Amino acid sequence: MTAYKKLSKEELKREYEAVSSEFSVLCEKGLKLNMARGKPSKAQLDMVSDIFDVVRKPEDFIIDGVDARNYGNLEGLSAARSYWADMLGVRPEQTFVGGNASLQLMYDLISKAYTHGLLHSQRPWCREEKIKWLCPVPGYDRHFKVTESFGFEMISVPMTDEGPDMDRVEELVKDPAVKGMWNVPKYSNPDGVIYSDATVRRIAALKPAAPDFLLMWDNAYCVHEFFGEFVPFLNILEECEKAGNADMVFEFASTSKITLPGAGMSVMAASEANISYLSKLIGIQIISYDKVNQLRHVKYLKDKEHTLELMKRHAAIMGPKFKAVLDTLDEKIAPLEIAQWKRPKGGYFVSFYAMPGTARRTLELCKQAGVTMTGAGATYPYGKDPEDSNIRIAPSLPPVSELEQALEVFCVCLRMATLEKLMA
Repeated sequence: MTAYKKLSKEELKREYEAVSSEFSVLCEKGLKLNMARGKPSKAQLDMVSDIFDVVRKPEDFIIDGVDARNYGNLEGLSAARSYWADMLGVRPEQTFVGGNASLQLMYDLISKAYTHGLLHSQRPWCREEKIKWLCPVPGYDRHFKVTESFGFEMISVPMTDEGPDMDRVEELVKDPAVKGMWNVPKYSNPDGVIYSDATVRRIAALKPAAPDFLLMWDNAYCVHEFFGEFVPFLNILEECEKAGNADMVFEFASTSKITLPGAGMSVMAASEANISYLSKLIGIQIISYDKVNQLRHVKYLKDKEHTLELMKRHAAIMGPKFKAVLDTLDEKIAPLEIAQWKRPKGGYFVSFYAMPGTARRTLELCKQAGVTMTGAGATYPYGKDPEDSNIRIAPSLPPVSELEQALEVFCVCLRMATLEKLMA
């Protein structure tokens, strides 16, 4: 295989004809394969479905003198708060346990800031003339949609191998209109970057001009290693407290990719003052979240040590899928010198960088051939990748046999889109 940029115009044309023929054959297969989102596979869901067996008899619903079936305990069962405290390295009093989706807690927090204000300002953001928000890119599309839905001006901040470009962040927060920043600090979505200790400490020590600056710390993949041992990670609440910013940060996590995404348990961790303030606001909209589900998770997952053992079983399913992606790209794309990609050791995605100007076309062709992937541009605010380059590969859902078929389609479509660009 020869690097495409070394081919003559005539050679490019012949290569394009050959790839087009491969593409036509793939289209005739009538494939219907999905790599659009980071969903756990059926094998993973089946593996943990015995969670429904742990609470059966009436007496099973009583814990610490509380009947989980009844009203009350807005902040969560004490056992659930203790579980998350163990997982995140915080105090139980610093936790608020929600329903199945941490995204709901994130949305609620920003919504409350917009309508009622936060602890240190209590000036609703809806009264501000303009709100700006920092978005490390590439990043999580659902984060961006939340802040976009409130009309915030989203500012892209480039990601480095150690996390967001902190020189840029420290400069931007001097603007009082900048009210917050999204973060996926461990196995970032989609690059799989782990923020360095130095980056975490610089973030914790930020001195924003806005007194109600909100650090959104989505620790979605806190225990999601799929190659190698568990990677310890700095405690952001502790670091913020050391830096005099105890009330600046809210940390989020869930069991969505530990147990069942549709029936998991989420958490929000923050200073005790923040938990108290926000609980009063949330208590107006709900009396309590699903405590039976919280109880089920506490009995099933037990503690961090037991959870990490379960994650090794997930890794046995996920690891081969990540390996299949990386091996295929190394074999079929690397020699052509037309793209780059990250090599994550955890999380749920492989971040792929095609030749600028070819990502959308690649995914259009994939769709024609029966492979659905996350839309080009989704990893940037407003769905606009300025380079039209980043593609998020989500290998978790299909079995390896289907994944290999999808990767074959992807590689052919990438080559075809790249050749079109080079010939143009």
